[in-house]
Amino acid sequence: MDPRSPLVIDTHELNRRAGSQREVSFTAPAPADLGIDVIGVPEGDLIQFDLRLESVVEGVLVTGTASGRLVGECARCLVDVEEDFLADVQELYVYPESEAEPDEASRMEGDLIDLEPALRDQVVLALPFQPLCTDDCPGLCPDCGTRLADEPGHKHEDGVDPRWTALTGLLQQDEAGQQDRNNQQGRNN
Repeated sequence: MDPRSPLVIDTHELNRRAGSQREVSFTAPAPADLGIDVIGVPEGDLIQFDLRLESVVEGVLVTGTASGRLVGECARCLVDVEEDFLADVQELYVYPESEAEPDEASRMEGDLIDLEPALRDQVVLALPFQPLCTDDCPGLCPDCGTRLADEPGHKHEDGVDPRWTALTGLLQQDEAGQQDRNNQQGRNN
């Protein structure tokens, strides 16, 4: 763990005395890949942390919030979406010599704790699964891809789907051939 990393906090001042605590507020740049495919925190964007570090018997309990900016695209119409997030952070970091199982809590390295895994967990949980530009976004026209919010009265003439126009020519050829066969049969009878 790199003590110079902006998401690593030194808890030395707590002296490992249960009940001692301190409040910390700081900003740190977002790590890479903080989000999901359609929305996330841009790498390097500043995240505001307002945390309370509290020494407990097993280690250091970190509680508070992380807030920042999310950037992505609307799941319906694909326009850019930007919104703020506020994620609750609550994580127990156990002392290296603690007998707690590694699955139950994060481990400290000496007096250092790394906030990145807890931040990643909480921000990803706070993300909208399908971000929308507006709650009632109508999406895109399935025929031509026009953004329906920009053209509320958008519609197409009833007719053949343009994707099938090449087949229309084949159908006309087949109908002409069938007509010729019928005419030939009529003459033979």
